[in-house]
Order: sequence, then C-alpha cells, then structure tokens
Amino acid sequence: MLAYILSGLVTGAVFAVMASGLTLSYAATGVFNFAHGAVGFLTALVFFELNVGLGWPGWAAGLVAVLGFAPLLGYGLHRAMFRGLAHAGETAQIVATIGLTIALPALGLLIADLVEEPFGLPPADATALPHGVGPYPAVEVAFGFDSDQVITFCVAILVAAGLWLFMRHTPYGLRMRASVDRRRLATLRGIDADASSALAWTLSSALAGLAGVLAVPVVGLDSGAFTVLLFASATASVFGRLRSIPWTFAAGLGLGVVQNLVAGYADFAAEITGLRTAVPVLLLFAGLVLLNRSRERVAGSAAEDAPPPDYLADLPVWRRRLPWFVSLAALLVWTFTRPADDFYVGVVAQGLVLALIFCSFVVVTGIGGMVNLAQAAFAAMAALTCGWAFASGWPLPVAILVGVLAAAAVGVLVAMPALRLGGRILTLATLALALLADQVLFQVDAFSNGTIGWPLPAISFGVADTTDPRVRVVLLLVLIGLVGLLVRNLERSVSGRAILAVRSAPAAAATVGVSGPRTKIMLFALASAIAGLGGVLYATSKGSITATDLPAFAGFVWLAVVVLQGVRRIGGAVLGGLIAAVFPELLAGWGVSAHVGAILFGTGGMILAKHPDGVLAQLAEARHRRRARRQGEAPSPSPDALSPRGRAALGASPENLAEPGRVEPVLRLEGVVAGYGDVTVLRGVDLAIHPGEVVALLGANGAGKSTACAVAAGDLPVTAGAILLDGDDVTGWPAHRRARAGVLLAPEGRGVFPGLTVEENLRTWLESPDPVYERLPQLAARRTVPAGALSGGEQQLLTLAPALVRPPRVLIADEPSLGLAPLVVEQVFALFAELRQRGVALLLVEEKATEALAVADRVAFVRLGRITWTGPRSEVDADRLTAAYLGVSS
Repeated sequence: MLAYILSGLVTGAVFAVMASGLTLSYAATGVFNFAHGAVGFLTALVFFELNVGLGWPGWAAGLVAVLGFAPLLGYGLHRAMFRGLAHAGETAQIVATIGLTIALPALGLLIADLVEEPFGLPPADATALPHGVGPYPAVEVAFGFDSDQVITFCVAILVAAGLWLFMRHTPYGLRMRASVDRRRLATLRGIDADASSALAWTLSSALAGLAGVLAVPVVGLDSGAFTVLLFASATASVFGRLRSIPWTFAAGLGLGVVQNLVAGYADFAAEITGLRTAVPVLLLFAGLVLLNRSRERVAGSAAEDAPPPDYLADLPVWRRRLPWFVSLAALLVWTFTRPADDFYVGVVAQGLVLALIFCSFVVVTGIGGMVNLAQAAFAAMAALTCGWAFASGWPLPVAILVGVLAAAAVGVLVAMPALRLGGRILTLATLALALLADQVLFQVDAFSNGTIGWPLPAISFGVADTTDPRVRVVLLLVLIGLVGLLVRNLERSVSGRAILAVRSAPAAAATVGVSGPRTKIMLFALASAIAGLGGVLYATSKGSITATDLPAFAGFVWLAVVVLQGVRRIGGAVLGGLIAAVFPELLAGWGVSAHVGAILFGTGGMILAKHPDGVLAQLAEARHRRRARRQGEAPSPSPDALSPRGRAALGASPENLAEPGRVEPVLRLEGVVAGYGDVTVLRGVDLAIHPGEVVALLGANGAGKSTACAVAAGDLPVTAGAILLDGDDVTGWPAHRRARAGVLLAPEGRGVFPGLTVEENLRTWLESPDPVYERLPQLAARRTVPAGALSGGEQQLLTLAPALVRPPRVLIADEPSLGLAPLVVEQVFALFAELRQRGVALLLVEEKATEALAVADRVAFVRLGRITWTGPRSEVDADRLTAAYLGVSS
C-alpha cells in the first residue's frame, strides 16, 4: 500500500500544481479557464523542442519554458482576451476559454510543423518521447522512484509554499485577494484590479506550464491528455472551493492517492468498465454537489447577461425574416440541382443534423440561462437507446421515440443538481455527468454492443428515404422549423415568462408563485429531447451508432460554436451547425492544415470577449447602423448634455459653481450626464466642493445621489460633461487612479473586504495600521477577525478609519448612517467633523436630512438627475426640504 500512496503523491503533485494555478486565476479574476490545460500543453511543447529538438539540458529547457514562455503567454492572453472577459457574462467566458482550449494546441503544433524540417527537429505529435527535467534516462533514487518523480514532488512542495507566502505576506498578494473579495471596492481603494489580474494570469500560466513540463514524460505530447489533466485538476480546485490554494493543493495530493488506491485495491472497480479512470470525475461531481451549493442566484449562468438590444425591432416582420427565407430558398434550389450522391449535399445534411442538436443549446442556455455541457451525452444516449431498441425487434419509429424519451429522462436526472447549483458550478457538474456517462455507462457492452455498435436503417417515407442526402436536408429543415416555432411559442407563453422570471430573479419569481425547480426540469427535459432527436438522426444518417461516435468532449466544442454565432437565436444554431460541418471540409479541399481551422475557431473566442452576443447580433447591429446613417446624422446634443461652458455658448446660463471670494474647488462636476445602459440618471449635474467643506447632497430615492457619487469617484463613466480635480480634467481617469490622487469613496452599505481580516483591510490603504489601533482600540482587539464578521457599526468605522491616518483630498460618503445604531452614527459624524477641520473636502449623501444638515456647510438638492438648488446651510428651510423630497412646495 505504501508504494501506491507514494506514487499517488507524485501523480497528485502534478494535479496540485495545475489546480493551484486554476484556483489562482479564478479567484483573482472570476474567469474559470478551461484553457488551463492547453497552456500546460503549449509550455510542454516548447520544453520538448528545446530539450529533445535542440539538445538543451532538461533543467535549462524547463526554466526557459516555465519561467519565460508560460508567463509571457499568460500576460499576452490577459491583454488580448482575459481582460475583456472579466466584464463579460459567464457564457461568453466559458466559450472563449473553450476556444483557446482548441486553438492554443493547434497553433503550437502548426508552428512545430513549419519549423520541423528547416531546423531538423523531431516530430511533435503523440508518438514523440519527451524527457523529464532531470537526467535522461531517469535515475532510480529510492523505494522504486526515479529522479523525475522525486523532482516532481519536491518542486510541487516548494511551489505550494512559495505561492502561500506570496499570497499571504506580500502587498501584491494582498491586492490580488482584495480584488477577488470585492473588485469594485478594490479599485475605489486605489488598487489597479487590471494589474492584479495580469499578475494572476501570469502566475497561473507559469503554474500550468510547470505542471505541463512535469507531466509530459508520462502523458506525452497529446493535447487531449492535457485536457483530461485539466478536469482532474478541476476536481482539486472544487474541493478548495475555487478560492483556497492550500486546500486545493492538499486535495490534489489526495486525489492522486485515492486514484492509485482504487486502481490497486478496489476489486469491484474491475467489474465496471471505466470506473477506475472515472474516479476524478466521480469526485468532481460529488465535490460540486456537496461543497459548492450556490448561495446566490441559481437560475443559471447567464442571468447577468443582459439580452442584446433588438436592433431590428423597428422593421416590419417580413423585412426581419427576408434574409432567412432567401437563404432557405437558395439552399433548397442548390440542393435539388445537385445529384443524389453529391458529397457536399451530404456535408450540408450533416451540418443540419448538428444544427438540430445545437437548437437544444438555444433552449437551455439561450432561453434558460443555464450552461449545459452534457448535450453530446444526451444525443449519444438517444442514439444508443434507439439502436438497442431496434436490434431488440422494435419498429424503427417506436425505437426513435424510445430513444428521444430516454434522452429526456436522462435530462431530468441531470437537472436535479441544477436545482442546487448555478453558474460555473452547474457547468462543471453537467460536464462531469457527461464524462461519467462516456467513461462508464456507454462502455457497458449490453447497452452499446461493444466496439461494433448498433446498425440502424434509413428512415423511409415510401417514395424516398434518408439514404438520399437531399431527403435528409428537407427532413432536417422541417424539423428545425418546427423546433423554431416551438421556441418562439415558448418565449411568448406563460411558461416562457416564468423561465425569464426564474432566470433573472429566482427569489422574486418564487414570491409570485413561479416554481424554479419545475421550470428548470422542463427546460432540461425539452433540450435533452431535442438533442436526442438530433442524435438519432445522426445515427440513421451514418447507418450505425457506437459509443465513441458522439464523445462528451464534443458537447464542449458544440456550445462554443453556437455561442459564437448567437445562442439566443435558432438562426445561430443553424449557422453554427453548417459552419461546423462545411468549414473543415472546405479547408481540407483547399489543402489547408486542419490546425488553421482550430486557430480560427480560437480567434472567434477572442472576438467573443468584445462582442459576447455573437455574430448574428453583430450583423443586426451593423444593419441598424447603416439604416441610421441613411436616415441622417444624430441630433445635436441638448444643453443639458453639455458643460456649463458649452451651455453658455448656446445661450443657457451655467449654474453657480463657486461663490465669489472662495478658494478654487478641489472637486468639480461640470454638466455631468451619466447613467446605466440606456437609462440616463444624471442630466447635467453641476457641483463643486472646496477644501475643508462639507457639502450635503440631499434628495429622494432614485434622484441620482449614489450615481453622482459613483461618477465623482470614477466608478461610473460619464456620457457627457467633465470631472475636475484641482482644475485638472480627470474625466477619463479610472477609479483606482482617482483614489491614488486622493478621491476616496465610502460606498453605500459597508466599504470593507469581508474575506480579509481587519488588519488586511487597513493595509489596503495604509502602510501600518498601528495609528488606527491607537485611535480605535475596538478595532485593535479584533485585528485578526475577518471584516465580514464585524458588526455594522464596526464595519463602518473600519471603512472610515484609514482616512483619519491618511486623509484623502476628497471623501465621498454614500449613506454612511445606513443601518447603524444612533450612538455609532454620532461617532461616524464626529469623524466627519474632524476630517473637515483637517482640510478634507467631504461630499455627504444622506436620506436622513437631520444628521446631514447638522454637519454640512453647503447643501445641494437633487431631483430627477438635476441639481435643483444649492446654497448655504443657513438658507435651508422646510419649504426647500419639502420641494427636494416631494417635488412640491409646502
């Protein structure tokens, strides 16, 4: 047993290193990188070429690959792709990294093919024999272990210790953890979250590269093996809850030991084909369900993805449908002018089979917002069930129906974890179930008929059958049209509104009687049935079905293809299916390397980072812009959208920004227009704040007070107007740069990092927290306590305490008394009075006018996004307050 445990620790060390990088990048950026294994493969390929190809020593090649190439690759991917993905929806994030999973290995292998002959390098393929970083051949050390295994384990331990020290005891690690905890607040504290993300991707790629170099002597130059390694490592990340690197590392070591012990001692596993190799998948699914239940929304992963604007809404229905009808007519004319045995008609028919399967993604992801990677398993389940039923003597129509119903039933089973999970966790859970079906269920000979599979006849309609690809084209177009009608009616029905309610706000949906579980189960069942029907038609077109025809990883790629075209539309599924089938054949016919197609696919993923709604949405937007240009230029801006200088030029008088005789304002808002998406909140706000002055911004809920705070701090961009700091235009400055220049925002709620301790919170703004402890001993007593465990009053004191030691130029306090006890409110406002005496300019937003007026020097009333009055505190009376809050005079 000792030998199994020790060898398992070596295997687990590779899992641990790769999983640590995966956890680091996810925790620091919020992007789960499915391409993490591909980065490891590409680094291993560079190591192989340097070591075996050019004859470099293993240690030198390893250093260059791991400390040179991999970090540069990570930083380059951050600049080109991951930076944009941080603000995209989860669906776009998943698909873009899937694209990289395919493109990066293809790019590396294409370059290797091009330089192989000129430089006399060995072939870089699955037949290559890479060396390890130690001596070659490896030297036996002790207990049956060779030098490569000892190096692997020792390096992994050193990396784990170094990574822990870096994250816990360096300013860079603190900034990264702060960015993870609350990215928006980190920027308001002067932390460049983008720089933290770049560092995270650089370190993560170095760890992936290290794992690749350590693993390549065992797994070889097989990109598929590195993808499998990724999912094994994802199991360790899940047990670390995708946040804790120490727990992730320990879980990786444990996974390697458990896998070895099952292989060596679990006799029952030998009786179930594939069970031994499925141990990581089983543990992945168990960890997802038991440890990662979503505590937030659980409707799926795309609820935060606002649907794209309908740029064609102003067109009549016939204009919107015209391009599709013209394309359909052209396809039918082309099909029936070709002979029955035409190769490309068969390819188009194959593309339409994929399009039918892809329609299932429109239902579950486009409408339901749940990213399901098990669609290939549903298609395989239906096809194998249909083949078994037909071989058992059932009529073909009945066998097809049984297959589709089997897929729907499995979809309901897969939906069960969806009732507990959401987001990326649900995505990984469905992928785990798909891999489990692939490795265990579909390997049962009684179900799949071994490697022979099940033969299936063509579907006959009396006068013709589906052996003619032209018949298949017509049949598939009809079925896709029926699915399209089903989807359209579903969206417009009561059930469709229930789906959107559950997707957008599950808690609110439950309060009005909409059942989230029932809605999700219905979506999974419907999508599974559609995928199952496509799988059956795939089998009948091919004439047979085997367990390997529709692998689980196919669903991994299929989702990416559909989302690239537009997952919210049936047209995206059709376009995606045709591209997936036709494009590779065209490249092969032109004599272009298959790697080029994979690289182009990855490029599409990079485009998705900037245009997450897909190709069809981009085309619709382009049509809209062309129509807008034809109809004339946009109208000139209104006076409200200009700065005071601009309004004066148009004959409108500017607001009184500064009183005569006063010093120049430290912060000034000039004609600021801002909002969220298409909703304008601020409509030409003018406001000035002087050093040592408290300006109270008062108004009713929804007047624009918090929006004004966010704009002043750089947390929200302006659409017109200017922000001036000491007379300098800082309108284009991001929030972290304004914070470093002295503009500090204490946001509504609590401005603390709940996952960091009290002392770590203070260190995000101060070099030493000791002066704070001297002033506020209650915080000193709780310095090692996570800020999220403090009371509301303690959290607000923790938010404002750094300003006492390192006073900002401008302090913007948004609802500082919200939810606090009266005694704490007095203490908070006493801090404001002290800061005013020290020359700090304060912008104070409060709904409770009494407290704000007690400390304010000047008052500004805001209503419907405009400053309606500003003046000294002494001129505020009951009439002005009534007008500000109710919009009427008393």
